[in-house]
Amino acid sequence: MSSKNNNRLGRIDEELKKEISNIINYELKNPNITGLISVTRANITPDFKYAKVYVSILNSKNTKDTLANLKKSAGYIRTEIAKRINLRITPELVFVLDDSMEYGARIDQILKEIIPQKSVEKEQDKDEE
Repeated sequence: MSSKNNNRLGRIDEELKKEISNIINYELKNPNITGLISVTRANITPDFKYAKVYVSILNSKNTKDTLANLKKSAGYIRTEIAKRINLRITPELVFVLDDSMEYGARIDQILKEIIPQKSVEKEQDKDEE
């Protein structure tokens, strides 16, 4: 695949990410989709048939339900994408949970627990000298 084609796919990925994010946050009126949903990235296949959409869901009542309802809304979101982005084929959207933000938050929490302990241990070492 040429780099020109890769650039085009990259631009389409970014455009999809932006538009899907707007649709989910401002137009989707599904009460079962709760929490803060951010589209972290979108990857369209070279044949334009599918787009994998990675979403991060924070502060949701039930993350699994929210993801399931997002999948149910994929048809509506796809229709809106067809209106906004001029592609010969509008890709079928496949929503995938991206838990890297949760993973990062968990690591931050662990670090916060470890770092104060290190400071306390250093103070104790100085006192013993």
